[in-house]
Amino acid sequence: MTDQQTGKAALYIVATPIGNLGDISHRAIEILRHADVIAAEDTRHSSRLTQHFGIATRLVSYHDYSSSGREDAILAELAAGRSVALISDAGTPLISDPGYSLVARARQMQITVIPVPGACALTTALCAAGLPTDRFVFEGFPPHKQGARRQLFESLAAEQRTVIFYESPHRIADSITDMRDVFGEQRLAVICRELTKTWETIHGDSLGALSQWIMADDNNRRGEFVVLIHGAPIVDQDSQLSEADRQLRILLEELPVKQAAALVAKLTGLKKNAVYKRALELAGASL
Repeated sequence: MTDQQTGKAALYIVATPIGNLGDISHRAIEILRHADVIAAEDTRHSSRLTQHFGIATRLVSYHDYSSSGREDAILAELAAGRSVALISDAGTPLISDPGYSLVARARQMQITVIPVPGACALTTALCAAGLPTDRFVFEGFPPHKQGARRQLFESLAAEQRTVIFYESPHRIADSITDMRDVFGEQRLAVICRELTKTWETIHGDSLGALSQWIMADDNNRRGEFVVLIHGAPIVDQDSQLSEADRQLRILLEELPVKQAAALVAKLTGLKKNAVYKRALELAGASL
């Protein structure tokens, strides 16, 4: 199969359902049927999809742990004039799924890359969560280790856009607890679980209440998750700086500059370097 507009072989980035098989597009099915090769994250998983729709195209594996030789082989297929359809286990490839390196190299080789849009857990959750959708930031999966995870959350505590994460059933409880501790118990958030599937759940509340909800029932911790956090409230910058000065003056009476600045940065959400510089100014003025 070739791209009708250019007459060249193409790499097709094909979105597949995140749960409900009825969400696949007619165009996606046709491309998968007529491609020379389907590069799939897990061929065993994707074979269920292709069998369901009567797609006989050859499947090859391509995932995060594939050797460079596998990627080279796929690019060789494309360079030889054949078409390749890239799919992930669910949703849109490259969105917290493999494919970035393959697409980047294909474009460098001037191979046509054609997106075939469809299901994506990120946008599916966002449109139903009831949180602001005009501006948002997607952070993918948080780090597995608590220290790195909390550090990431702290860097986003003052983010005013809706913040979106993916999470696995093995870490959802720990992640929600850390979100509660860093973003605050009263921050609004929404947990989306098993989107488009039989047990689809979209549950919104404060992070304090959500941390209790997630532990109240084992079923609440099963499936694949999208977690959306309401952005931080917009704070008047002059008022925030004034409050930071007030807090610094109080703390500098009892604490070293570095410790006082770190505490105020954490309380206000201001950048640590800026607060530390201001603390040095106030400390110097008081000498």
